[in-house]
Amino acid sequence: MNTSITNDVLAALNILSLEYINTGLFKIIANTPDWLNQFCDRKLTSGMNISIPEEKFCFLKNFLIDAEEFWLNNRSKKLSSGLWTEIDTNGQEYQFEAYAIFVNHRKVLLIELLEESYQDKQYLIQKGREYELIYYQLLKDNQKKDVLLHCIMHDIAGQLSAINGCLSLLEYENLTLKGKEYLEVGRQQCFKQQSLIKDILDIFSTEVMSLENSNIDIQELPNILNSIQEVIEFSKPSFSQKNIQLELANQIDTTIDWTVIAEKSRLDRVISNLVENAYRYSVQDSIVTISLQLDGEYVLVNVDDRGSGVPPELVKSLFQKFSQGKDKSGRAGLGLYFCRITLERWGGSIGYLPHPEGGSRFWFRLRRRAIRG
Repeated sequence: MNTSITNDVLAALNILSLEYINTGLFKIIANTPDWLNQFCDRKLTSGMNISIPEEKFCFLKNFLIDAEEFWLNNRSKKLSSGLWTEIDTNGQEYQFEAYAIFVNHRKVLLIELLEESYQDKQYLIQKGREYELIYYQLLKDNQKKDVLLHCIMHDIAGQLSAINGCLSLLEYENLTLKGKEYLEVGRQQCFKQQSLIKDILDIFSTEVMSLENSNIDIQELPNILNSIQEVIEFSKPSFSQKNIQLELANQIDTTIDWTVIAEKSRLDRVISNLVENAYRYSVQDSIVTISLQLDGEYVLVNVDDRGSGVPPELVKSLFQKFSQGKDKSGRAGLGLYFCRITLERWGGSIGYLPHPEGGSRFWFRLRRRAIRG
């Protein structure tokens, strides 16, 4: 592109092109855009010298200090002034942006009149501010709802404890066989509701702690093998009712340090949730196996069952809040969600794999404690 065409293009783009001569003095090196004469008392054309800030662009007085330093250091990138507003001789406002650049070792100052681009930028800035306000309002609303939910759950838990106490006292009454059957049904339903409330409160407290980014006590890190063994021992009576065998996989090296980056009570809850999940979907006379192995800097835990597996259409939402299995067994769908957000908060991960011969594998991975050499 020859010089003449370049000069015309710059003018058409509403850009004034100036070459730096010395402090405050510039030479017009391209055709002048139409807007320039609206700010000057005399007509300016290409090749003429122009004094800044003695002309109308007072804002450039400050920017030129930075521009001269930019040219002195011979930097390769452009320097921008940012947006500013000028008023012409008729009192109309215009928006400008200036750039200091090098062109073939020449120090060049470009002054651009912003029209549509300025309006677009202002619109985006305004929308950004509006969306930010909406976001913070939604955040406050959610916090209020969480607090309300937390209070409601505590109130319901108190009532259920009282009901459970009354049901326990009925055991000492002279009940008929049918009455004892009804009593057991009531106690089981009460237990399910208490378990559901615990899930909801666990979710609430874990999400709050995740937002607060609270730290794990490095001196109290749990041994994951011990936690698994404790959960197995605690869960065996329930499994025996359906004649399901719950076992730890063979050939686990007990001499290895199985300490992981986690908090024991919540780690036990994660393991219990996965074991309880395997129990609900296992068939009678089957086996649930828990295994663990080293995986680089992590420990990998697998919980395998021989149930019916997870339908493909439900796999993607398994670890989302309020996701439920295909039988929707009266639960809120919070157990696996609790596992995910808890493990991720510790830098771990969780997932699901189907067994080709039937059944499910739920796995999770946690970082090991650093071993000092």
